[in-house]
Amino acid sequence: MHHDVSLISTLAAGFALALALGFVASRLKVPPLVGYLLAGVVIGPATPGYVADVQMAGQLAEIGVMLLMFGVGLHFSVAELLAVRRVAVPGAIVQIAVAVALGFAATHAWGWSIGAGVVFGLCLSVASTVVLLKALETRGLDETVNGRIAVGWLIVEDLVMVLVLVLLPAFAPMLAASGEGASAAPPANLGTTIALTLAKVVGFIALMLVVGRRVFPRMLWWVARTGSRELFTLCVVASAVGVAYGAARLFDVSFALGAFFAGMMMRESAYSHRAADESLPLRDAFTALFFVSVGMLFDPAVLWTSPGKLALTVAIIVVGKTVAAVALVLLLRYPLSTALTVGMGLAQIGEFSFILAGLGMSLQLLPKEGQDLVLGAALLSIALNTALFAVLEPLRDWLGERSELARRLGARDDPLAELPTTVDAARLTGHVVLVDHGEVGQRVAALLHADQVPFVVADGNRAVVDQLRREGVAAVAGDPTDPAVLIQAHIARASVLLVTGDDTLRARRMVDIARQLNPAIQVLLHGASEDEAILLREATQGTVCVPSAALADGMAAQVRSWMRPAATRPHGAPVGS
Repeated sequence: MHHDVSLISTLAAGFALALALGFVASRLKVPPLVGYLLAGVVIGPATPGYVADVQMAGQLAEIGVMLLMFGVGLHFSVAELLAVRRVAVPGAIVQIAVAVALGFAATHAWGWSIGAGVVFGLCLSVASTVVLLKALETRGLDETVNGRIAVGWLIVEDLVMVLVLVLLPAFAPMLAASGEGASAAPPANLGTTIALTLAKVVGFIALMLVVGRRVFPRMLWWVARTGSRELFTLCVVASAVGVAYGAARLFDVSFALGAFFAGMMMRESAYSHRAADESLPLRDAFTALFFVSVGMLFDPAVLWTSPGKLALTVAIIVVGKTVAAVALVLLLRYPLSTALTVGMGLAQIGEFSFILAGLGMSLQLLPKEGQDLVLGAALLSIALNTALFAVLEPLRDWLGERSELARRLGARDDPLAELPTTVDAARLTGHVVLVDHGEVGQRVAALLHADQVPFVVADGNRAVVDQLRREGVAAVAGDPTDPAVLIQAHIARASVLLVTGDDTLRARRMVDIARQLNPAIQVLLHGASEDEAILLREATQGTVCVPSAALADGMAAQVRSWMRPAATRPHGAPVGS
């Protein structure tokens, strides 16, 4: 009996080649998704040998898109975005506009239609979430101010692209009618179509905000109470795929938007971290398959038939977007290190670009050559991005040594980099210098304020420092590993340097600077693990707190208070006091 095993063969070939080429890419210090894309090229119709089922791979890719966007929504933090909104929001919008303008100008010179130019420019405007997060994590930049700004910038780009995915089908008739020799007048029913599309989207979003944020957290809680891990995982996956499919069928919105909002609503649950962890293996597997399916659509012939167009496309991504981002960050008075981190981190394209290119093809706006250029430029820009990140710090140091302008940009003439004259300098003797006003830093600052202990906050996020000053808190903006920032915090007259971040390398630099300026200062640091705590203690001779140890001490103290004989408990004190 003959069985149709196209699904099994596509999965087997896709996963096996993705594993092999992803491993090779990783060994070459290139993001594994480059290997996944190459795996798709190998089993695609444009190369000889085995050819997988393209239609089947396309449907599997849709599942990959759902789970990928579900993960983006699950990790979407409004609080993190608001913390960097003053640079991320205008920065992302301006960079998108620059990329679209450059892409449109290039396609105009190539004789493409207006619709093709708009879609092509949009494809070049949005960076890859996977690539950026991996690059930041690898270099320990994900928890730094520069890393948070880059991630916030990327979140804004993602939100804009989600909106584009919704509106592009409504505008497609007008864009398609604007080709060479065609009337540019919009169709008569364009307004009605856009209004209807927006009404459906608003209806879906309202339903998710009103019903979804109540249903999903409760549903996760009910399933978690069963104690069944497989049921919990099934609940998470069913929610992502089910909402995405329902949104597409009932509201005519994309799978991507439905899955994104499913993730956002599930984030409201106390079990959101567990949901992210449980769904991660399946998300990773189908995300890899998504990149494989994208690679299957790539025709490598574009490398030798259109090398000039491909080179220009890569230049727009790597040079044009980087220059725009760096210039804007510097214009917003952030230091050169922040500008370089953001600019280089976003100098690539990825998953949203592929989704947009596929949508443009289905709407008959983007030619096949455009999709091939986007895919080829993605491969090259991701590979180049790894090299750019590798030279980030050497480049910054080299510029600082040889350029007076670079040194001035590295230490901006920023009013937030100096304590305001309203701060009573007399109180800043024997005070605490608190580095990083994140979640831990906020708790520490509140306790110090309650105990009337004077302190100065040093934080690299200008928006955080600006808000603290509005609240009357002494704070300076800048990189705390820069001696000038600690000097402004009056480290020479402080009693304690308290570093709440868990970046070991940066903490050691800060301690070295503080000890040079104030040999008698006490140092209190945050260690991410016991091993790091041991290294920090040996390197700094300071006190290091480890979250797991503090949790254990607190739990043990609670148990001791419960086990204390009633006779020794203070009269009227409740158990556990």
